[in-house]
Amino acid sequence: MPLHLLKLCVGAESVQDLEEWIAQDLAAKAARGAPAEQFHTTRMVPNRAAEIVDGGSLYWVIKGEVACRQRLTAIRPFVATDGIRRCHLVLEPVVQRVQPRPHRPFQGWRYLTAADAPADLSEGSADVALPETLRRELRSLGLL
Repeated sequence: MPLHLLKLCVGAESVQDLEEWIAQDLAAKAARGAPAEQFHTTRMVPNRAAEIVDGGSLYWVIKGEVACRQRLTAIRPFVATDGIRRCHLVLEPVVQRVQPRPHRPFQGWRYLTAADAPADLSEGSADVALPETLRRELRSLGLL
């Protein structure tokens, strides 16, 4: 079974924000002739990297909910120009929405087992069809 990572998507108000950031990042890289690769830079390198890239994903917590995921394709440690070790989490640019689940804030990232990972939402599901802000409001009122 694959192992996943869980991380806060700081600054994003919605899954749509994340998707727009990804599109802007890829467009900017294409404009400068850089490889069209999406990655997230983090300071810590996962010790269990081999388990993660073997089918794992990065699950994003947005506005207090595990909301979506992106498949991890590689983990590349490097030393930045400031001499600090960092790591690129290389991601597929496709964002898959998942069954929303509340999650408290935390620093860094956490491991997430396949058994604990939320299920993907299908394109035709009611949760995907609702605007995200409305869905959050209905969930907070206990109506979803």
